[in-house]
Amino acid sequence: MTILALLFAVAAMVGNTVAALWEAKGSRLARYGGALWRQPWFLAGLFADVVAWGLTVVALRFLPVFAVQAILAGAIALTTLADNGWSAWNLVRAQRVGVVAVLAGLVLVAGSAAPDRPAQLPAAATPVLLVSFALLLVAAPFVWRAGRPMLLAFLAGLGFGGTALAVRAVHPGALSWDTVGDLLTDPLVYAVVVMGVLGVLAFAAALRDGAVGTATAVLSVTEVVVPGVVGLALLGDRIRDGWAPAAAIGLVVALAGVVLLTRADPDSERVSRVR
Repeated sequence: MTILALLFAVAAMVGNTVAALWEAKGSRLARYGGALWRQPWFLAGLFADVVAWGLTVVALRFLPVFAVQAILAGAIALTTLADNGWSAWNLVRAQRVGVVAVLAGLVLVAGSAAPDRPAQLPAAATPVLLVSFALLLVAAPFVWRAGRPMLLAFLAGLGFGGTALAVRAVHPGALSWDTVGDLLTDPLVYAVVVMGVLGVLAFAAALRDGAVGTATAVLSVTEVVVPGVVGLALLGDRIRDGWAPAAAIGLVVALAGVVLLTRADPDSERVSRVR
């Protein structure tokens, strides 16, 4: 089941890439007139997001948060390539190195994950998550007023990361029809929806005025590091025995790659904004 869960995570990563590109196109078209919600490209991107989210939910039932989120972060490499005509030669050298570093680092992180989950979560898990989500919702309007694309992308990363944590924390046992009643009374189920909506709206706002590759880089690093650390500290996620150094190296390499990708040259940024 571990291999299948990894495949679901990879498929979700591809879906997120498609969603980011389509939503970016729709968001930019909305700048020239018409409501964002009437843009076909943006709506298609939302549909791709929903499909990718469903695949992510399946993966999170069997893999730790940091592993799934690390795989999803591979979208930064695909998005950067797609935003430059799917040709590595259209990238500056730093970006090419960044793409390779992100992919190589994320492979190490994903491979270091222990494919199991605790039968019971710590008693503090749900209260801590719910309070954190509430604080994030309180801060969201202030971030929106600031209007800075990278800050909005950071907020989106926290939103999507919160969704992953809530999915991982919901009902640790196997899901079945007998557990539907329990799910409907679990506040984390509703947190999944609220945090997901926050992530979608914040990312759409970031894409409206920011470059796709850079916004996705900020989103990716946020939704890997923050929920990954929380999952290890609070939800009982584990690293394979003896794999801690590999996980640390992979994370550092991946983050270094993201930094390289965020330092796009001015021409690259300008072209990305026009598309």
